[in-house]
Amino acid sequence: MFKPKYNLTDGVVRRLTEIAEAKAVIENAKILPQQELKLRRQAIIRMTQSSTAIEGNILNIAQVEALYANQKIDAPKRDVYEVENYLKALKYIDEVVKKKQAISEKVILHIHKLVTDKTLAKEKSGFYRKGLVYVVKSVFGRVEEIIYTGPDVKKVQPLCADLVEWTLKSEQEEINPVIVAGIVHQELAAIHPFSDGNGRTARALATLILYQRGYDFRRLFALEDYYNRERQDYYAAINIGKNYEDRKVDFTPWLEYFVLGFREEIESVKAKIKSLSRKTVGDHINEQVFLDSDQLKILDFLDQMGRITTKDVEDILKCPKRTAQFHLQKLKKMKMIKQVGKGPASAYVLEAK
Repeated sequence: MFKPKYNLTDGVVRRLTEIAEAKAVIENAKILPQQELKLRRQAIIRMTQSSTAIEGNILNIAQVEALYANQKIDAPKRDVYEVENYLKALKYIDEVVKKKQAISEKVILHIHKLVTDKTLAKEKSGFYRKGLVYVVKSVFGRVEEIIYTGPDVKKVQPLCADLVEWTLKSEQEEINPVIVAGIVHQELAAIHPFSDGNGRTARALATLILYQRGYDFRRLFALEDYYNRERQDYYAAINIGKNYEDRKVDFTPWLEYFVLGFREEIESVKAKIKSLSRKTVGDHINEQVFLDSDQLKILDFLDQMGRITTKDVEDILKCPKRTAQFHLQKLKKMKMIKQVGKGPASAYVLEAK
């Protein structure tokens, strides 16, 4: 049974407290829906660009933003696939959260399948590895040193099952979600259950845990940015020893790094939110522009898909047609959206700002 060893040092506790305080500020701040959608879109793009860049992807923010908008770019196919795949994995995470689906091996395997689609052989994408795996240090494509050897293939599935069991139990024990996300991140990297895509899967899984447990911060953060800015610090902090069998790990040093990075990213989000909130108040924006969660879901869908119909709203909110029409008409009246087309072919798009 997986039972991680770690200490809640004074520094970790202090930063967790600061994160909780920032969480309250972010959740209660009033900003315009368009502003929130823009920040959320930027977070997804930063998250994707950084998580793939850590693994050597060469696409920049502008290129990732173009792919997010379903535009074509001139770049190596593998790099394009990796970015598109990570965006799909983040959408899947949203679906898991909406369905209140528990973390499971099936969920982990599906995340891996999404992040490695078209970049890994079909028999390996979404499946545990069937052989040994190594983390190596290479220079100009030549392997110079084996840094880490993953556990024997026969141990991979039981180790993942143990990690899932501990993750589920951690919620019952009310362990801080940031601590849980950090431990799962490092432990999955140590198990190295896949022939490729382990880091991206671990980072996506950590994000899913935070989203599920109420630590989504309005989906405005991108912790991967912190890792990507100083990759060597990230590699040093997540150091998992020479091999899993000899690993008697104390998670405390990694958690100190993880919690510090989380605090820095959330403080950055808080600063942006407070600035926008002050401007909103200063402009004397009428209170009616602050939308409820259902209306934000509609705008979120529109931001991603470009257009929405009454039937789409019925499906998204699982509501009657009349309720869907009410939401659309209210958003139209507030000049958030506008109608295009007439009759059965009518739809709605975001109002240009």
